[in-house]
Amino acid sequence: MSETVHNRIAVLRAERGISRRQLADALGVHYQTVGYLERGEFRPSLHLALRIAAYFEVPVEVVFSIEPFPRIGDTTTGAARTA
Repeated sequence: MSETVHNRIAVLRAERGISRRQLADALGVHYQTVGYLERGEFRPSLHLALRIAAYFEVPVEVVFSIEPFPRIGDTTTGAARTA
């Protein structure tokens, strides 16, 4: 089982034009914490994960996953493509 927690924080921030500092201020954390989260260097507590999801007004599963998120523009569904 993978110990990595994948996230879309950077994507959600970019879509909404929010800086790391703005998100950090809204969450009550240091702006570097947001960077650590985005890079996968820090796993959030359940409480912080739920606060992040609430901030972006999306389910927590939209922000965090134990499986990698598909890359933007990837049209495959995970199944092997045949030629």
